Amino acid sequence: MAPTSPPPTWRTLARAAAITVTPHLILPRDSSVITKRALTVTDAQKVTLGVIAAYVVGIAILWNVPYIRWVLWPFKMLVIAFHEFGHAIMCVLTGGKVKSISLDPREGGVTHMQGGRSGLTLPAGYLGSSFIGALLTFAGFNINASKIASIVIGVCFLLTIWWGRRDWLTIGTVLAAVGLLVGCWFIQRAEALRFVVLFIGVMSSLYSVWDICDDLILRKVNSSDASVFAKRYGGSSQCWGVIWSVISLCFMAAGIVAGIAAFPQSAEQQREDAQKFIPTKF
Repeated sequence: MAPTSPPPTWRTLARAAAITVTPHLILPRDSSVITKRALTVTDAQKVTLGVIAAYVVGIAILWNVPYIRWVLWPFKMLVIAFHEFGHAIMCVLTGGKVKSISLDPREGGVTHMQGGRSGLTLPAGYLGSSFIGALLTFAGFNINASKIASIVIGVCFLLTIWWGRRDWLTIGTVLAAVGLLVGCWFIQRAEALRFVVLFIGVMSSLYSVWDICDDLILRKVNSSDASVFAKRYGGSSQCWGVIWSVISLCFMAAGIVAGIAAFPQSAEQQREDAQKFIPTKF
């Protein structure tokens, strides 16, 4: 009679299970290649990063130089419109009602609201414009994404015009911005649109930083959101301003990193893709 093998012990079964499962846990050989691709910045992205850096330096200089700073006036009004839109949309989301929006080149913007939660509506101006700026910066890495972003901006502007329909400066600023975006669709097959969206995104992302500096140094007529927030919830306006500025910078950094990760296409690939999504003849 042939000798019978002893019954398998739990150690034998565990060893067999480990042999069976382990191969499925081994990473593929090309995993290092995948990681390397995720961390690589393409030539087109390097150009975009260079443009962002130039925008930051250029806007910082123009924002603070007397007389020359008026060059940014149209875009500053546009970013203020984003700021007031942040107040307004948060007011609506928290059960309030927006009575009106007005823009002023010297005093900034004002949103008259009824109801809503002030703990959310007050910071929503700076943080809302910064979040929108981060999304636009993200979209600025790709032509098609910039097209989609410009459409979303148009919808936000329509709401802003509705709330600010009694203020002609608000209406004129928004309509001029819409005209600029529409015109860029027909410049170099919408490639110009990408850099305009990127510029608006960078300026909107950093608006809270520069505007809070204006509040602390120039003391605009209108009370700042940070000072009102400090009176109602404690702390100092400087403290809240710094906190909101740091959050704004984090939004911007996240938008840049997301843009690098999501849009690795070359400039030529972007142009080809752009002709397949709402193409233009020019």
